[in-house]
Amino acid sequence: MRLFVAVYPPPAAVDDLTERVARLRVAAATAAGINVRLADPANAHLTLAFLGEVAEDRLTEVTSTLGLAAETFRAGRDSSPRLRLGGGGRFGRGRFTVLWVDLRGDVAELSTLARLIRIGLRRGRLPHDEKPFRPHLTIARPGDRLDPADVAADQAALDGYLGPEWPAAELVLVRSHQGPHPTYDRLAAWPL
Repeated sequence: MRLFVAVYPPPAAVDDLTERVARLRVAAATAAGINVRLADPANAHLTLAFLGEVAEDRLTEVTSTLGLAAETFRAGRDSSPRLRLGGGGRFGRGRFTVLWVDLRGDVAELSTLARLIRIGLRRGRLPHDEKPFRPHLTIARPGDRLDPADVAADQAALDGYLGPEWPAAELVLVRSHQGPHPTYDRLAAWPL
């Protein structure tokens, strides 16, 4: 099964971002019938670790590792990290272009949590992506189906965006199902 670990923004933060995205050129392209692979707001999440394919018989190890990481993270903290979606950027070029919104607030705390998760996964010899943690929320994957000037304009429009503040209240283990319309199943969650 294909797994990742995430924090989900609350509906108010997702709704606020959705209103902003509706004014971007990627949204206009979608309305015009261009497949820019606009992200489904119902699936909006911040990935802390991508595990990829994991055998079902290792699920207990994964959940134990994540539970310990969440418990270690909570130790000595009075509250959950406070976050906001704000600003934006782009990964890749050409057909690999991804447009995303950045994160503001207690990002260093979220990075600490991501590090604890990855340390635990490594110690347990559990599969995971070793790429450096870069907190972001994907908005669209326009690839080369949208003019680079339009992508740059959307990126500039996101520079002034700052969504509402929210607590990162729980860590979630998610199973993803690939396809034209990916779906996500929450398998387990831990308070932060």
